[in-house]
Amino acid sequence: MKLLASQENTMRIFLSGLVFTLVSLLQAQTNLPGILPMQERGALIDEILEDRMDNLLPQLMRRSGIDMWVIISREYNEDPVMRTMLPSTWLNARRRTIMVFYDPGNDEPIEKVAIARYAVGRLLQGAWDIDVYPDQWEALVSLIKEKNPEKIGINKSDYFGLADGLVHTEYESMMANLPATYQDRVVSAEKLAIAWLETRSEKELAIYPMICRMGHSILQEGLSEKVIHPGITSTDDVVWALRQRVSDLGLDTWFHPTVAIQRYDPENSDHLRTFSKRPDERIIMPGDLLHVDFGITYLRLNTDQQQHFYVLKPGENDVPGFLKDAFADANRLQDILVSNFTEGLSGNEILKASLDQAKSEGIRPSIYTHPIGVHGHAAGPAIGMWDNQEGVKGTGDYIMYPNTAYSIELNASTEIEEWGKIVRIMLEEDGVFDGEQFRFLDGRQEEIWTIPRKSN
Repeated sequence: MKLLASQENTMRIFLSGLVFTLVSLLQAQTNLPGILPMQERGALIDEILEDRMDNLLPQLMRRSGIDMWVIISREYNEDPVMRTMLPSTWLNARRRTIMVFYDPGNDEPIEKVAIARYAVGRLLQGAWDIDVYPDQWEALVSLIKEKNPEKIGINKSDYFGLADGLVHTEYESMMANLPATYQDRVVSAEKLAIAWLETRSEKELAIYPMICRMGHSILQEGLSEKVIHPGITSTDDVVWALRQRVSDLGLDTWFHPTVAIQRYDPENSDHLRTFSKRPDERIIMPGDLLHVDFGITYLRLNTDQQQHFYVLKPGENDVPGFLKDAFADANRLQDILVSNFTEGLSGNEILKASLDQAKSEGIRPSIYTHPIGVHGHAAGPAIGMWDNQEGVKGTGDYIMYPNTAYSIELNASTEIEEWGKIVRIMLEEDGVFDGEQFRFLDGRQEEIWTIPRKSN
């Protein structure tokens, strides 16, 4: 019986509601790690930030050769670096906030000062006496004269947007007030800014695996028979179910997830879709190979994960062998890439070595791996881009340092005779490089999950 358009719309609304009802039932069945209340999160965020400023920042300033770092932002137009330095109770800068970090040398502690009307939590003490210096720039210049630094680092960069946070107006105002004696000491703090953003502390590395486990757990829930009903559920239903689940848990997503389908349909060129175009909404059917791209934010750290799920057809109890073989190629490409991680090599050097090795083993590779941490697409060496496999100017020339985290993002293309087309296995998992070896923070997907899950 053919439904009228109004009836189809009503049925669609009902089915979508059913999906979200099922998602809500997962609350009592979750395998998620415990999620802290907001007050406890705030305390932990501040503890981690204080540790980074006291123990990590001095190392990074000395490595970069900058003895004074000046970070300037106005409210709601924050430098990306400043945002990572605000305490948990500061959701934005206030008025104009100027942070100054000064290294006096001789292994003495870094001096941390706020040229602002407010102290920045317990981290930076306010140093602007408005009765002495009615003008904020005068207060900054007075501090610079007192400390007499050799290099004054400011956040400007040609290639790294996250290290280019000093806006033009603030730069002009600073330079207009800075005496000529000090102007030639002003340098780019690009390497220091990147180092601050990309380097993970021991405390962060201790909690990062748990955050990645959260992401994996949410994926396991959202792409399962508890949410997906073949012939009814659409890819957009799953996307919004993931978003709803994250919101219900009091977490955040840093990008809108995607769910895409590859299936036996030789006339459909879904494997050729570029990453600049989101997949169209489609109804999930038995025999579909699903791909999900998903990331969460918790305790100011991000995840970025891509996995594959196969919807079993009636009578099937496992993933077809040809898809297993294709998946194995992508796992092998992951192994090749991380085996080439070497301290001091650039992202472009690691990219070339990995592509050459993969091709020599008969794999059709594409690598577009990026740093991850306090940003999803974070500062650090770019290792290819999906639309540039020849090396990335600027960001790809940056070298690899220890205690930095990466989303191992890539795909391997395989000609599937049974489907009469190419299938791309697109994987992404988060891990850390300690200077000697790479490890996945919460393991990686090593087989395609089935929907419904196979019983043990």
